[in-house]
Amino acid sequence: MTTFWSWYVTILSLGTIFALTWLIFGTRKSQPNDEVTNETVGHSFDGIEEYDNPLPKWWFMLFVGTIIFALGYLVLYPGLGNWKGLLPGYDYLDNEAKTPFATNVDIANGKERNGGWTGVHEWEKEMAKADAKYGPIYAKYAAMPIVEVAKDEQALKMGGRLFASNCSVCHGSDAKGAYGFPNLTDNEWRWGGDPETEIKKTILAGREGAMPAHGPIIGEDGVKNVAAYVLTELAGRKLPEGTEADIAAGQKVFSTTCFACHGADGKGTHAMGAPNLTNPAAFIYGTSYAQLQQTIRYGRHGRMPAQEAFLGNDKVHLLAAYVYSLSHKTAE
Repeated sequence: MTTFWSWYVTILSLGTIFALTWLIFGTRKSQPNDEVTNETVGHSFDGIEEYDNPLPKWWFMLFVGTIIFALGYLVLYPGLGNWKGLLPGYDYLDNEAKTPFATNVDIANGKERNGGWTGVHEWEKEMAKADAKYGPIYAKYAAMPIVEVAKDEQALKMGGRLFASNCSVCHGSDAKGAYGFPNLTDNEWRWGGDPETEIKKTILAGREGAMPAHGPIIGEDGVKNVAAYVLTELAGRKLPEGTEADIAAGQKVFSTTCFACHGADGKGTHAMGAPNLTNPAAFIYGTSYAQLQQTIRYGRHGRMPAQEAFLGNDKVHLLAAYVYSLSHKTAE
């Protein structure tokens, strides 16, 4: 945290506490706390008047105790910008601390840092214990080819849990995808389905796919004609009744504008993430004539986030094996 923001947080926090302190004491009457009068505040609500008496002493003392507790907490624990608190054990929050903190290996072996407690510290210890316990298992599978890992029942259970925690929010708990997210249980791969060089790479490094908007380029008639050509001649489906479109003109536009990514035969290019237009299963943004027009007219932009920084190579290896197994259920 920069010095400016550190002071900003500190002044805002302490200023609020001091303002509340003034409010509590400033509005308290000078008369004894236990003295009750019939004096009112001078206004009424629907005939109901409010007595102008001080807070009960026990209530007032609760407020005072809360303020004292807040100040004590901020002295002992981090909470005021870059202030780490008087209790030991927070030096490791500063990357430039003079006393280096223990490594994950040290924590796993039971060596504590400089004492003191933080949620970060506890989380790191739990993660270190988990790495020490499960790390060798992940490493064992990481040394095996993905195709072989996909045949191991225990590995698939572990991969399934990783998928449920990290991938199901987009691809669904059944991995069959959703609008804008591909189905992982079929053999339709935008970036290629080789488990070692393509599926694993997709999970590790992520993908960025963009379909440029062609509406301004080919015009509204061009959009309708190309959509009609793709739907009928490539995907093998029928146009809605009453549709007026020139399929031959759409083919011409496709051969001059779309073939660079999707290929002359419309079967796509893995290197560019362009889907196979001869298989409606590849249309993750809808297969209707209207939806195809939307895609061509305005384009699409999809992003698969990289998982290497979150999961690491060994876990991604297991995850890739699980994803590969979804479309290879008969693998023995």
